[in-house]
Amino acid sequence: MGNTTEVLPRLAMKVAFITGGAQGIGEKIARLFVKHGSKVVIGDIQDDLGQSVCEDLGLDKATYVHCDVTIESDVENAINMTLTKYGKLDIMINNAAIIGGVNHNILENDLTDFERVLRVNVIGVFLGTKHAARAMIPARSGNIIMLGSVSGSIGGIVSHAYSSSKHAIVGLTKNTAAELGQYGIRVNCLSPYFIPSPLTDKMINDYPEKYSKVYSNLKGVALHEDDVAEAALFLASDEARYMSGHNLVLDGGFTVINPAFGLFARASPTK
Repeated sequence: MGNTTEVLPRLAMKVAFITGGAQGIGEKIARLFVKHGSKVVIGDIQDDLGQSVCEDLGLDKATYVHCDVTIESDVENAINMTLTKYGKLDIMINNAAIIGGVNHNILENDLTDFERVLRVNVIGVFLGTKHAARAMIPARSGNIIMLGSVSGSIGGIVSHAYSSSKHAIVGLTKNTAAELGQYGIRVNCLSPYFIPSPLTDKMINDYPEKYSKVYSNLKGVALHEDDVAEAALFLASDEARYMSGHNLVLDGGFTVINPAFGLFARASPTK
């Protein structure tokens, strides 16, 4: 008989809450976490879609709850429901986000749109972190992960509102990690490169000349939502047990090169 290697689940007996888990990266994270033994609670405003994902995963493993991350009572109730059903919260994934308008001219930026993006992308993450911490502090353990972006590390690649929001949650990550470490709670940010998704469709359609050929440093490899889910799994697992306050940039080297300089971009690969 041949030897078989059993893949041990990396999140066995864990409970995770995922905002914006009805589709996109959030859904991929939910599916991978369940595969690795976690119970998941999906919080979203897309009720039919979120419930459908949970039914597909199995209602013994996944639960849906309506949660508008900009409304504190929604977030509070969703975390309370998680505690009531599962008795604990081990992992909080602050994934819900919106792009907003993609007008790059600050003179033409709309205040209402700017505030709407920050409400979802910053206040929503703040509320998720606050109520996750409320659940985790008594247990003196926990893991909070913010979904950021390469636009939280550099400028000039997306709208002012979105870039501002993603820079803000890197700061929130570091500040909350500094506070919550005393309770054994880890806080990290995961910042992926540009990924075509329902969230970014409008941006691609409005600026096809920019986003159809996004400059990439790592040739021959394209980033997919599954890759982001795998990185989230790493941060959520005990393999990253000593990582906190870190912004894990998943960008294939994009943010380490200035394409305007172009010395390496123009160099011919060695044959």
